[in-house]
Amino acid sequence: MSIISMKQLLEAGVHFGHQTRRWNPKMAEYIFTERNGIYIIDLQKTVKKVEEAYEFIKSVAADGKDVLFVGTKKQAQESIMEEATRCGMFYVNQRWLGGMLTNFKTIKTRIERLNSLNTMEQEGTFELLPKKEVIKLKAEKEKLEKNL
Repeated sequence: MSIISMKQLLEAGVHFGHQTRRWNPKMAEYIFTERNGIYIIDLQKTVKKVEEAYEFIKSVAADGKDVLFVGTKKQAQESIMEEATRCGMFYVNQRWLGGMLTNFKTIKTRIERLNSLNTMEQEGTFELLPKKEVIKLKAEKEKLEKNL
């Protein structure tokens, strides 16, 4: 039995692709046709690939490995957060930072900075600093929390 039907994909508008001037040639085999300057995605191939992805994720989860949920578009942010939280996995639903996977050494330093700012705030170090500096540090902390 299928995980998802072509009718469900059609009703969800999955068949609408990018504008014809914003395409990736590697996706040519998945494009059904072009209509009014927009590519129409081949839903038969989409159903097959969704089933492949489902089986892969199912096997990864069965092995006890972690899955990273990523959805930065406004429409996906809330559902990504809810589903990842529900199954105890990690997620990115704001901005994907370049190098998050390939340059984790740099990302790790920013995480350490966020942890040090949290520690400073909890220990009361912020109260000893000038108001202007505290405002800067809080803004930095908020930005790091949002992006990390």
